[in-house]
Amino acid sequence: MKHIQLIQTILYVENQQSSADFYKQLFRQKPDLDVPGMTEFILAENCKLGLMPNKGIAKILAPAMPDPALGNGIPRCELYFYVQDIEMEFENALRIGARLISGIEDRDWGDRACYFADPDGHIIAWAERL
Repeated sequence: MKHIQLIQTILYVENQQSSADFYKQLFRQKPDLDVPGMTEFILAENCKLGLMPNKGIAKILAPAMPDPALGNGIPRCELYFYVQDIEMEFENALRIGARLISGIEDRDWGDRACYFADPDGHIIAWAERL
């Protein structure tokens, strides 16, 4: 799909500030946008990660969709990042208090990967190709 110019994934979060602080430490970078209602991190040339409070998106989604706050703590998505140094990312995630789900292992799909959860239960995977 060459017509797509930018990919932005937005996570719905309970507390924008605490989630922003978590991801600042996880990515070891400041957000590129941090205003009430949205925090954004540019992760690659055409990829952004946004953090939006549940309360804000609920106003847009209602009444067609349930309140996202009803899913807090339930894994609702997975962010899968290929990295140059999986051990460094693993240790950083542990250091900042990310919840370890599965340690670094060779996976049967051809990656070496580990899994963590953020404060809202979203899954974060760090991976390297075998």
